[in-house]
Amino acid sequence: MTLTADVRVARGPLAVDLAVEVADGEVLAVLGPNGAGKSTLLRVLAGLLPPDGGRVVVDGDRVWDDVAAGVHLPAHARRLGMVFQDHLLFPHLSAVDNVAFGLRTRRVPKAAARAAAGDWLARVGLEGLGNRRPGQLSGGQAQRAALARALVGDPAVLLLDEPLSALDARTRLTVRAELRRHLAEFGGSTVLVTHDPVDAMALADRVVVVEQGRVVQAGTPADVSRHPRTDYVARLVGLALLPGTGAGGTVRLDGGGTVAVAEETAGPVFVAVRPESVALYLSAPHGSPRNVWPARLVSATPHGATVRCELDGEVPLVADVTATAFAELGLAPGSAVWATVKASEVAVYAR
Repeated sequence: MTLTADVRVARGPLAVDLAVEVADGEVLAVLGPNGAGKSTLLRVLAGLLPPDGGRVVVDGDRVWDDVAAGVHLPAHARRLGMVFQDHLLFPHLSAVDNVAFGLRTRRVPKAAARAAAGDWLARVGLEGLGNRRPGQLSGGQAQRAALARALVGDPAVLLLDEPLSALDARTRLTVRAELRRHLAEFGGSTVLVTHDPVDAMALADRVVVVEQGRVVQAGTPADVSRHPRTDYVARLVGLALLPGTGAGGTVRLDGGGTVAVAEETAGPVFVAVRPESVALYLSAPHGSPRNVWPARLVSATPHGATVRCELDGEVPLVADVTATAFAELGLAPGSAVWATVKASEVAVYAR
């Protein structure tokens, strides 16, 4: 089933104008900051919000929305499954009856619906827990039950709205891995809405980045992470993104300053520098790096085994240094430092 959506929605000051297409068996992640319009898109696809313009079509001929033609299929008439951020299971029903609920609304006999629900509970690792109510399940178990409820009806489209964000870090790792396996087996079109780049990169075949109601970048997870097109995307993947103009082995930045690169460049380009490529010193270093800039430490945040340092100066950068090095250098917000980056560690690509 191929999902094609070209929708326009006015939401107060935000005008959402988004076009997406999701192929058979494909997982599309819609990534963006809060208020970008990604949840609005999901609500339109789910039939919970009529668009102000455009169309939503499944498999080329099943029209779910067509504003010009006056068509709007309500949510219950759409062949879809949806997993919400907070599972939204019915608290008064057992897990098996929660999963069977959608089948029962479609007049599937109770015994058959419960049998199908039991099969799906076993598939998501909840065998033997069907009689428990949501309050008796852990967060991860409840989200697995929500996934079973979404898939039990063999939907053409699966919608996932921040499905892992309410889970603790350890549970999230486990459920993400299980979700990845189930998505690989799902034959319909999947749309995952998230603000977490890890979820997007781990689960999706393709990523669409949305900012202020518009698509600003689209591509495979690897391409988006290697070649960010906006500062938001660059910060998500930990890069400093610097627009400029290339001339030979040098890029003159739009904001001032120059960066030496290892390849010949010409015209408008992006320069991207990874935090692990930046070295910090208290005095101007001597040696091989062709890029040496004075900078000021704006902020320092523990980031796993390192400290992530945001630097301001002629060339704004982000640097990751070990906690030991950070302490030995005596760094603190406001510290004056020298930042160096080897030309071979600078990525450059056309704007």
